Amino acid sequence: MKKVKVATVWLDGCSGCHMSLLDMDAAIISLSRKIDLVYGPLVDAQEFPENVDVTLVEGAVSSQDDLNKIQKIRQRTSILISLGDCAVTGNVPAMRNSVPVQKLLQRIYIDGADDKKVIPTDRVPALLKHARPLREYVKVDMCLPGCPPPSKTILGVINDLLDNKKSDSSMKVKFG
Repeated sequence: MKKVKVATVWLDGCSGCHMSLLDMDAAIISLSRKIDLVYGPLVDAQEFPENVDVTLVEGAVSSQDDLNKIQKIRQRTSILISLGDCAVTGNVPAMRNSVPVQKLLQRIYIDGADDKKVIPTDRVPALLKHARPLREYVKVDMCLPGCPPPSKTILGVINDLLDNKKSDSSMKVKFG
């Protein structure tokens, strides 16, 4: 049996959704017989691969780097899932949206610093004007809300996809 190629991605978020993935505990072993995890924070892959079957994306799109990454991921993925409230609604990363980017950077790196009062630019991605959910930049095939979504819900959605069943993730998760 050919394994399904699955990727996970962490944009601007707290990693709580990836922690929920790990909370599957022993279920990860049975899942590993059906999927090949080809990209993510738990995999040593530097470049997002071609022809990924399913990608779960955690976090909002907050920087130019995030935007470039999500556009590449969408081109290379059959089914893209917004994983968690940050990816679905913008959630916590979007709390910065009422503050202009330059004012935000000034407050953090100049006003809030004891020394080296400089806004970094070397190897630091440029922030977008606003942090936004994935669907505002790319087509999303499924939303899996929650902060974070419970591991049983994530596992159920993945298993439904593997079994070619239609999954209604909105009925399985409570917000907040």
